[in-house]
Amino acid sequence: MTDRPHLSLLDRSRTRVGEDDAAALRGTVARATRAEGLGYARFWVAEHHGVPGVAGAAPAVLLAAVAGATTTIRLGSAGVMLPHHQPLVVAEQFTTLSAFAPGRVDLGLGRSPGFTAPVRRALRQVDRDFAADLAELRAYLEGTAEITLRPQPVAPVPMYVLATGSGLQVAAELGLPVVVGGPVLGVAGDPEPGLAALAGYRRSFRPSAQQAEPWVAISLDVLVADTDAEAADLLLPEAWAMARSRTTGEFPPLEPVAAVRAARRTPRQQEYLEQTAAAAVAGSPARVGSRLAELLERTGAAELVAAGSTYDRAALAASDAALAGLFR
Repeated sequence: MTDRPHLSLLDRSRTRVGEDDAAALRGTVARATRAEGLGYARFWVAEHHGVPGVAGAAPAVLLAAVAGATTTIRLGSAGVMLPHHQPLVVAEQFTTLSAFAPGRVDLGLGRSPGFTAPVRRALRQVDRDFAADLAELRAYLEGTAEITLRPQPVAPVPMYVLATGSGLQVAAELGLPVVVGGPVLGVAGDPEPGLAALAGYRRSFRPSAQQAEPWVAISLDVLVADTDAEAADLLLPEAWAMARSRTTGEFPPLEPVAAVRAARRTPRQQEYLEQTAAAAVAGSPARVGSRLAELLERTGAAELVAAGSTYDRAALAASDAALAGLFR
């Protein structure tokens, strides 16, 4: 594979059966240090609240731990869910983080609601104008707001929008780069609507001080193993967790492959499991390389954000290394 876009990892701090949540956070930091050694361009972490299968609830705090364990890799949030926070507080958190890792911090922002109604109530979630919040946050970071941000940024903190549907239009109007995934990519379905949405983003993009031209990253689950069958096994724990979340309302910790194979499942759960597998790119290096090359060319993406996870940490580390090898 030649002339590759940048390669990055997204780690959600997935919990595992038999481990406490702290182990998931330590695993995230360890994975980031390995990613730096493998030459990954960026390491992203996410924000989830009250989810049994995810320990990553505070991106700025987790990125501070990652910053302390790394020296060169860029660090990003994918993302901070802006409806849960005041823009000024987010700006303060990320300029503080940037003080310890100057020139390495990227602020990815989304607007997903809380996982459940109790979580949404606990977050005091109300309807907010996402575009207005993004503009306010950018004004703090760029020093054009009526409040002078403290700490002052020692280096620019670029903003990225985690976009689906209307979020692409918001990003285009504000001149911000986007990270897209899921249905927009059309991996498991018709790619044409997603391609049309990306074309609309590029067509209506308004240059900004941060971004002169449209910029797109694509995010999806990617797992690499010696054979297609082994990679399919690696995908099972995450796919089973997704199937359970959609049928029971609870997103559980990752289970070993053997436990997933032995689990009784409903026809609906089997359908969801297959859908998750179809939306991922998993297989041997040759298969993954071919599928990613097609996807990157089709979308014109400047970065691949690999978001795969599995129960076996050693197998996940081997997958990360194999993926990095494809991009060298």
